[in-house]
Amino acid sequence: MGKTSTIRARIEPDLKGKAEHIFKQLGLTTTQAITLFYKQVELKKGLPFDVAIPNEITRKTFSDTDAGRDLIICSDTDDMFKKLGI
Repeated sequence: MGKTSTIRARIEPDLKGKAEHIFKQLGLTTTQAITLFYKQVELKKGLPFDVAIPNEITRKTFSDTDAGRDLIICSDTDDMFKKLGI
């Protein structure tokens, strides 16, 4: 079937540029990426990824890490596993 429909959307220029840069790295045009997304919506009969509202603990964690609070800094993976007790 030929392409006969047009999609128009307003989006933040910075987000658009970053996404299009990633599409280019993947060898996709924006049109191909949108078509891929729509195909996945059709196949899964919904969004092709989980969408959830973060709970209070998650929101606090995001806020704390954005502010640089309660971070555990690891020098490498061995240090990280040691601090995790693994």
